[in-house]
Amino acid sequence: MRKIHVIGIGAGDPDQLTLQAVRALRSTDVFFLLDKGEVKSDLTRLRKDMLDAHLRQGTYRLVEARDPDRDRSAGGAAYSPAVGDWRSARAGIYEQLIAEELGEDESGAFLVWGDPALYDSTLGILEEVRARGTVHFEYDVVPGISSVSALVARHRTGLNRVARPVQITTGRRLAEGFPEGVDDVVVMLDAHQTFRQYADQDIDIYWGAYIGTPDEILASGPIAQAAPRIERLRAEARERKGWIMDTYLLRRNPDGQ
Repeated sequence: MRKIHVIGIGAGDPDQLTLQAVRALRSTDVFFLLDKGEVKSDLTRLRKDMLDAHLRQGTYRLVEARDPDRDRSAGGAAYSPAVGDWRSARAGIYEQLIAEELGEDESGAFLVWGDPALYDSTLGILEEVRARGTVHFEYDVVPGISSVSALVARHRTGLNRVARPVQITTGRRLAEGFPEGVDDVVVMLDAHQTFRQYADQDIDIYWGAYIGTPDEILASGPIAQAAPRIERLRAEARERKGWIMDTYLLRRNPDGQ
């Protein structure tokens, strides 16, 4: 039976690899990398650097494939179908890679940024491949340090406050309103800087981009004061690199505190 490791490799810092992740790397015969194109080639390079740091050359194979494009212009009711089409296209690539590049007695691995259980599609895609029934394999999951954990660590703050809940959501959901009953909200996948619509409220923001990489940028403070700086930093970084991935924590201050 073929074996697949889904390995969380942290938010970008090679030192964030856990001992469990390193053991999984060293038991892998074939690593599958999905190339996102020239603009994001540094992400592929970071993965390869991690392999070079922990594995001897000649002990594994590297197989690369082009990641299918997703229709990022789709919004509203068309958003979920567009994501579904993209995941199915990815499943077809995964299916082909496993069937053609992985021997029956070999182990392969997908290296997942952050943690495979948090806003990542790899596990769902592998289940779709298994459901198709054309290639048989078993898989395990190695947790990783997420950008959420790395963000609050870099800002030297906690993710939640004593006896208080915390919610993780997306920029798309935040645009519909601040979650009820929650004062600490982590926002991921926000391409439109939705935090700006809360600049008139007593809310602090802890923001970070390219967390854990040499390009890491951090900013924090009351939204009204920090928003202009974050907008500028974000625009400059996107212009320089051609892409940006950021995460932030919004912390609402209750009246009188």
